[in-house]
Amino acid sequence: MGADFKATADSILDGLVTSNPRVPGVVAIATDRHRNIYEGAAGVRRLDRPDPMTADTVFAIFSTTKAITGTAALQLVEEGKLDLDAPAKRYAPDIGKLQVIDGFDEKGEPKLRAPKRDITTRMLLLHTAGLGYDFFSETYNRLAQEKGQPSVVTASKAALMTPLLFDPGEKWEYGSNIDWCGLVVEGITGKRLGEVFKSRIFEPLGMADTAFAMTGAMRRRVAGMHARGADGSLAPIEFELPPEPEVHMGGHGLYGTVGDYMRFIRMWLNDGNGEHGRVLKAETVRMAEKNHLGDKKITPLPGVIKSLSNDADFFPGLPKSWSFTFMVNDEAAPTGRPAGALGWAGLANLFYWIDRQNGFGGFWATQILPFGDPVSFSGYMDFETAFYDGLRQRKAG
Repeated sequence: MGADFKATADSILDGLVTSNPRVPGVVAIATDRHRNIYEGAAGVRRLDRPDPMTADTVFAIFSTTKAITGTAALQLVEEGKLDLDAPAKRYAPDIGKLQVIDGFDEKGEPKLRAPKRDITTRMLLLHTAGLGYDFFSETYNRLAQEKGQPSVVTASKAALMTPLLFDPGEKWEYGSNIDWCGLVVEGITGKRLGEVFKSRIFEPLGMADTAFAMTGAMRRRVAGMHARGADGSLAPIEFELPPEPEVHMGGHGLYGTVGDYMRFIRMWLNDGNGEHGRVLKAETVRMAEKNHLGDKKITPLPGVIKSLSNDADFFPGLPKSWSFTFMVNDEAAPTGRPAGALGWAGLANLFYWIDRQNGFGGFWATQILPFGDPVSFSGYMDFETAFYDGLRQRKAG
């Protein structure tokens, strides 16, 4: 990409950790199909400690975990072991126990009924099963507040035994679908999800620094979590996912480095081929990247629990669809990202994109709550825009 993009990207990162308001620290990496073409790190891992942010810093990557779980499911589809349109309870029986909630009665008790149809793994991959998150759903938040419904960050089976917000297949709703998809993978393989990831995805890709439970070496490089105050200030907070989780949460549970995730992104750029072996067939990748929602569209995310998420929407006004298992922008984005590109995010303001058309991808990592942090997200948009500006200049030159 040349010196101009590097200088611009470095300036964006350095500006963000010194501005007011600021981010504590950030790692941003861009890749082509073969290697990282930009690596940047600025600031500190935690505001109350001197350790500098470095490219090999370990992050809680939250929902950027989802695409890895989706990849594991697609491998089982390739092998004929997973039928996306069979009832998911064939593989994860407890999902068959979930009922639909139709509001609350006059005593404040949830009104539950049987769903009109079975949940399929296709619905789980597409977020159309009826499952939500308490930080994006008023109903789930009420169940948490009044009925003790556990948060998904407890990594407990109880956190997944939630009612459905609507009949399976009726619309898109972002939620614990991919956690259940992880249980489908476990039901088929007879192994914990972390073991499946390690042998079938991480080792072929050379991802040695990504896991549900941090090693000692990973813990020594972990970034701290921060909370953004209403006045824009930042405070370090004690936040860590369970070190020995009851459930390996396929929707959000991984810790890892940005460099590791770039290996995963390159696999998607290279039609399923990793640095140490093939992960997916090329035809699977080409099938998976397409919009599988039909005429349905994904909707903005309302910030119901303000400490965890602001109201959030990617590229407001542009139609967005869902693939296996990424957001698809149906039209070209203002950053320069082309129509049909893939991307998503993680709760602590981590963002990535995969542009298979041009052969590039990028990842931006911070550890800040709530989601949709205007400082971190604006910095990410500036980074992606600078990348595509540089790409256009290179093509023009």
